[in-house]
Amino acid sequence: MPNKFPLWKNLMILAVVVFAFIYAAPNLYPPDPALQLSGQSSAMQIDQAVLKKVEQALGEAQIEYFAGEADGETALIRLIDSELQMRAKEVVQAEMGGEYIVALNLAPTTPQWLSDLGGSPMKLGLDLSGGVHFLLEVDLNAALTTRLEGDLQEVKSSLREEKIRYRSFELKGQKIIGRFRNEQQVEQATSLIRANFRDLQPQNKQGQNPLTLVLQLSDIATSQIEDNAIKQNLTSLRNRVNELGVSEPLVSRQGKNRIVVELPGVQDTAEAKRIIGKTANLEFRLEAEGRIGEVFEFRDGRSLEARLEASPVITGENVTDARASYDENGRPQVNITLDTKGGWQMGHSTRDNVGRKLGVLFIEYKTKLEKSLGSNGDMQITPVPFVEKHIISLATVQSQLGKSFRITGLDSQRESSELALLLRAGALAAPMYIVEERTIGPSLGADNIQLGVKSVSIGMTMVLLFMILVYRGFGVLANVALSMNLLLLVGCMSLLGATLTLPGIAGIVLTVGMAVDANVLIFSRIREELASGASVQGAISAGYDRAFVSILDANITTLIVAVILFLIGSGPVQGFAVTLSIGILTSMFTSIVLTRGLVNAIVGGRKVDKLWI
Repeated sequence: MPNKFPLWKNLMILAVVVFAFIYAAPNLYPPDPALQLSGQSSAMQIDQAVLKKVEQALGEAQIEYFAGEADGETALIRLIDSELQMRAKEVVQAEMGGEYIVALNLAPTTPQWLSDLGGSPMKLGLDLSGGVHFLLEVDLNAALTTRLEGDLQEVKSSLREEKIRYRSFELKGQKIIGRFRNEQQVEQATSLIRANFRDLQPQNKQGQNPLTLVLQLSDIATSQIEDNAIKQNLTSLRNRVNELGVSEPLVSRQGKNRIVVELPGVQDTAEAKRIIGKTANLEFRLEAEGRIGEVFEFRDGRSLEARLEASPVITGENVTDARASYDENGRPQVNITLDTKGGWQMGHSTRDNVGRKLGVLFIEYKTKLEKSLGSNGDMQITPVPFVEKHIISLATVQSQLGKSFRITGLDSQRESSELALLLRAGALAAPMYIVEERTIGPSLGADNIQLGVKSVSIGMTMVLLFMILVYRGFGVLANVALSMNLLLLVGCMSLLGATLTLPGIAGIVLTVGMAVDANVLIFSRIREELASGASVQGAISAGYDRAFVSILDANITTLIVAVILFLIGSGPVQGFAVTLSIGILTSMFTSIVLTRGLVNAIVGGRKVDKLWI
């Protein structure tokens, strides 16, 4: 019989329809506004006692909530209204202090059976449902200090090699100050530094002690160091965001020393803040002998301490790879791989110090909250940056180490994974502090969502009416396919985890208009075949077969443009390209395969004298 699909094609269409309904369905379950609490350190436990303290604070503030839960690592409290989130966050943050991360979240309400099938709501961009916005400030003075500390050691080493005596060399502020016994030594040191350290400029000021040499970085060197610090921190942050798997993030420089990070559609904002906001580094230092060096405590809270040398053997900058794993006793560890320079420094230092202890120093730049009363008597919370240094492990060097080794002494697998992520993402050239954190809630994007839904509704309504008025019965079938196309588009975007933005809605509106182009070509061809005297079944078959090549050519060229937009564009352009690309693929299926399946089911194999087209 003509115009009949084989069984496998009908089953394929049915499977696609079921797929569209299942994976678009989670979007019918909007998430609950929630508050999420977690520790600054992954080793901190969030138990029922902590949850009870949070609930008590919310109750005293008369903030309605429900379904509080704690799993040992985080606590989640669902709120009645999204407008209460900011107020609830302030209350909980003031109660719990700076040791805890309090973040706004959207708790999923998708039924368990849909979640088990991999279904989840479509992510909305920062302009629609909000997300997390961080403004971080880079401590450029610390970058300059680090550079000057390195230059100070090299200058002293060069003077010793050239046997130029000096009384002292020390770093004060952003200047290196050297003191000598006579002017001849000053002249020799000045000549050596000008020849070998061109970034350091000797300062000669009126009234300066002639036996004192003051060195300062040149303006060009200062500018380069600051610029490189920002660029390296940008790269590290982008790597961390990629590790989080956030769709379409924005990491960009703002002004001289600030970086903006926006994570649209992010769900676990507490985890994002912990990874993005934590600025940590490692230093490998030998244990000091005598009273030389600095004293540090161990990170695990033991009442032990050790004295380490001031100069590190290597730092986190030399780490090229870091992976979490377990040792032979089943305890968490991090396997470290160094670059060539770091491997040489580690081998050179450990070769001459077998039998001495090597400490792994974890340096973390954090922010604590201090309470104070304002002029009007209101409680004010001020973020104050500080640095924490703890020893992770202190082990005896058994033999010369190379490019690969491991860090042990970690509390949990989560801590080892987090440390590996931070090291793998790249070391920071300078510490950063969060100066502004903003979670953009759904209310800010409500107008955009309403306008977007309105535009899609109006556009689709006009197309539906046009197809019915012009193509009558076949127009109804095209409208069914168009509705299924929209459902399939939403289902694919939800399954792929794509983020829908306002430009993405524009791509959907364009897809709605383009989706019926194929049916217009097919139906017009069927009309021409009927006008030329072809039979009904023959006209239907010719209409679909002969219009297919034109439809394929038109959609392939549009798809190529959409792919190029995605590859070379960014942000809004990519959002538009994603929805357009998926829409082109789904519209080809629904316009050609689905509509023909419907036509075959209604008139295929039957004797029909006239088509309602």
